[in-house]
Amino acid sequence: MSRRKHHEDHVNHEAWAIPYADLMTLLLAFFVVMYAVSVVNEGKYRVMSQSIIEAFNGTSRRLDPVHSSNVAPVAPVPADRKNSQAQNSVLPRIAPPLPTRNLATSSMQNGTAKRQNSEQENLERIQDQVQRALQPLIDKSLVVVRRTKTWLEIEIRTDILFPSGVARLSAPADDVLNHIASILAPFPNPLRVEGYTDDKPINTAVYPSNWELSAARAASVARLFVEQGIDPSRLGIIGWGEIRPAADNVSEEGRNRNRRVLVVVLSDRSAPVRFYSDANHPLAEVEPTLTPSAPPAVDKPIVVKPDPPTDVVPINTSVVATQAPVPEVKG
Repeated sequence: MSRRKHHEDHVNHEAWAIPYADLMTLLLAFFVVMYAVSVVNEGKYRVMSQSIIEAFNGTSRRLDPVHSSNVAPVAPVPADRKNSQAQNSVLPRIAPPLPTRNLATSSMQNGTAKRQNSEQENLERIQDQVQRALQPLIDKSLVVVRRTKTWLEIEIRTDILFPSGVARLSAPADDVLNHIASILAPFPNPLRVEGYTDDKPINTAVYPSNWELSAARAASVARLFVEQGIDPSRLGIIGWGEIRPAADNVSEEGRNRNRRVLVVVLSDRSAPVRFYSDANHPLAEVEPTLTPSAPPAVDKPIVVKPDPPTDVVPINTSVVATQAPVPEVKG
């Protein structure tokens, strides 16, 4: 039996190609991963920046979703440049503080200015209507209308309101005060009714002094206003007596000017309390209007609803003119 001849195995000289291909594949995968890490995801970056801004500023904004299909590929950015861009894009949006206090102050100032303009226009409208209604009495100096920056004064001589020495309203007083009440009722302004007398002392069981007499006269006017529909919470009365005269008490004309009732229309409920009603007081800045010019036109109502009546019937002065002369009595 013959022996089988063994052939010598040939050496595979191309075996290195397989591990080399594996190495190349691993290197390719490595560089792909590094590239993916270095690429900035713009959508996620914007969301992160917005979250940081909200955390510092306390504001909330609505963000539209970012679709990855709409994001263009971004070339790799060096690390130092990438950090610089991140600081430049995020920090300036966080650093400046929100001017919330300035905005609030500006809003309050604008609201105050609008309210003051509205109050001034209301005072002008009241002044216009009172002057047109009481023009005959203004011409006879029985009524004086004055306006300052914060209030309007309607001064009425007591000759047409009260008999001498008493606080009971006379017949002509109803006509005058009813017209004033109808003008003031639609407006929200606070009202002060102030009574004044001359310096002649009065000492009766009802009125021990001029203080009681002046306060009672102011209360009578305020009571009539309430009967005509004015809210009592808007009203206040002051009795000055012979204090703060409008003229001297030497002549009869001066004493007659001092016997008066003042209806004061304040600008609003926040107006300061008036301790002085003298037209010559330095803080008053009074604008006397004894002979008013054409009333200012008002395009539309500012605060008052409904609009105050415009057709005002003039005062019938025949009753005042025919009133019997008042004898000289104290007070």
